Amino acid sequence: MRKEDAVNQVTPQIHHRYQELKQLLQRASYAYYGLDNPIMEDAVYDQLYRELQALEVQYPQLVTADSPTQRVGERPASQFTSVHHRIPLYSLDNAFTLAEMMAWQERAIRQFPNAQEYVCELKIDGSALALTYEQGLLTRGATRGDGMVGEDITPNVRTIRSIPLRLNLANPPELVEVRGEAFLPLEVFARINQERDRSGEPLFANPRNAAAGTLRQLDARVVARRQLDFFGYTLHFPEAQNVEPPVTQWESLSLMQALGFRVNPHKRLCRSLIAVQEYYDYWSTERFNLPYMTDGMVVKVNSFAQQTQLGFTQKFPRWAIAWKYPAEESVTQVENISVNVGRTGAITPVAHLAPVHLAGTTVSRATLHNRDRLAQLNIHIGDTVVVRKAGEIIPEILRVLPELRPDDALSFQMPTHCPSCGQPVVQMPTEAVTRCVNASCPAILKGALLHWVSRDALDIEGLGEKLVQQLIEHNLVHAISDLYDLSATQLQTLERLGEKSSQKIVAAIATSCHQPWSRVLYGLGIRHVGSVNAQILSKQFSSVDCLAEAEIPAISAVHGIGAEIAQSIYEWFRIPANQTLIARLKAAQVQLTGPQSQTKETKGEQPLAGKTFVITGTLPNLKRDEAGALIQAAGGKVTSAVSQNTNYLITGDSPGSKLGKAQALGIPCLTEAQLLELLNRES
Repeated sequence: MRKEDAVNQVTPQIHHRYQELKQLLQRASYAYYGLDNPIMEDAVYDQLYRELQALEVQYPQLVTADSPTQRVGERPASQFTSVHHRIPLYSLDNAFTLAEMMAWQERAIRQFPNAQEYVCELKIDGSALALTYEQGLLTRGATRGDGMVGEDITPNVRTIRSIPLRLNLANPPELVEVRGEAFLPLEVFARINQERDRSGEPLFANPRNAAAGTLRQLDARVVARRQLDFFGYTLHFPEAQNVEPPVTQWESLSLMQALGFRVNPHKRLCRSLIAVQEYYDYWSTERFNLPYMTDGMVVKVNSFAQQTQLGFTQKFPRWAIAWKYPAEESVTQVENISVNVGRTGAITPVAHLAPVHLAGTTVSRATLHNRDRLAQLNIHIGDTVVVRKAGEIIPEILRVLPELRPDDALSFQMPTHCPSCGQPVVQMPTEAVTRCVNASCPAILKGALLHWVSRDALDIEGLGEKLVQQLIEHNLVHAISDLYDLSATQLQTLERLGEKSSQKIVAAIATSCHQPWSRVLYGLGIRHVGSVNAQILSKQFSSVDCLAEAEIPAISAVHGIGAEIAQSIYEWFRIPANQTLIARLKAAQVQLTGPQSQTKETKGEQPLAGKTFVITGTLPNLKRDEAGALIQAAGGKVTSAVSQNTNYLITGDSPGSKLGKAQALGIPCLTEAQLLELLNRES
């Protein structure tokens, strides 16, 4: 056998994977085009489609006529009258990187090396429509369907107010065809889902699904109430009479506006790929400020003459491409599942994934949360899964694709004994978390130490994970308070620690005694007490003794501190080991007192009392916990999720999905500077 034949030999595993991908993509394609009921997100479909393409390139003998790569689309649904498009509605090829865009440009400019212009338009996440005007009157509105055959939904199209019923032209041509995207603004989408929730109907997954579902309503009055919008993006004159036809895409957009159509105002004419990239980079963040969804941009060769010469492949125009933004959801495989033991003893299952690029970063691990989440997912080692990472959210597995589960996939069960200390674990009846309750567990001690020395707590420089592990293994530390008894001589016995570095660490530990009471409280690692809550509590309880003596009602009465947090604090201070810890920290002269608590009169004057804030993204100057502390000091409340009860969203760079949700709910969005202005104005 020749070497090249051996390389491309199809193994049973490869053949099985190929068949799996074909079947899943065919079902997804039919659900999307034929039933208008998508079963997976575009990003997931794109990734599986690319995997199928890669297999067919490497193993061309696999390619069959029924492969999703070999046909344009699915047949249309049956509840509407089918119509043939005079001009096919081709889908677009996708690019996800600058290198792929450069490869596309190289193919395009090969025929036209001297003059090349591109028109960039935002890729609206909606539903494509084909509109026909005869003698200037709208006579037909149709869905894309499979690109060749769509459905006649003219009564529904007539309800969209941004689609003119008559062209703005005194002497119109006999026939004009306009292509564009019907979409739902985010605010309207949120209202529709609220109404569906109140009436017990299933919610739409996203604005695109809602737009497509709306267009397929049999009752045009329902369509009218849902207030679809429309952007035109291309214009055809099969018989150009009475009108000088445009010769470029840019002219076509201008003519559509003159005829009475809305076109996207953020279009741009670019004369180089560098300008195209600048447009792409700008909208990678600014798109979150738009009142509608967009997942990328469409790049078209501007000249219609050049478009004609470039032509089409079987599925795509060669003169246009969609450059998509990094997905917030993607598909990968579970290579293994392990468990971590946290500082509270919580045993958390973690999926180890085949690395996948997601929302601008490479993800190889995702939390599985707890026993209940494991059962809900029914996840196996070897499964293909959808991973989500929206904005600042930690990567998590959204769902499993059981259709792609291999025969040798292994199920996973939570351990009955702690993997760190070997003691039996406990399943709390009131929570889904499995815990190790051995106070001497090395993993719990390690987690507590790392939390204590972290930046937001005591911020002890030089005490990283490896050194903490050594301190535990050499029996130098058995509790947080033992850190303050360490000597440079003891540290020098550890690996890679000389005299100077040991002295620096001892000095850093001593300096941490001066950290404020709020940081110490956070560093104690009491369940549910984060850095923001610690700052609130430190203002209300001026010392550790005041907090230790407080009863649950007194703690829960503090604004922003609920009953669950109060219960956790109360119980923590009643544990003898924790009482010993506090006594030893006092002896080490760690700061356990702070400013006096506010008077009732001062609380009554708090300017942001009753206001709820959510913070998202990276702020230019403040850390998010610092901004939260300022809000809470002024009487405001800071929560992690946007809801109807949110008064303001504070946004920074890379705000993630919270911004879109806030905009959909009509919640005011403030920058850091505007927040500071609000605080100054209200104070």
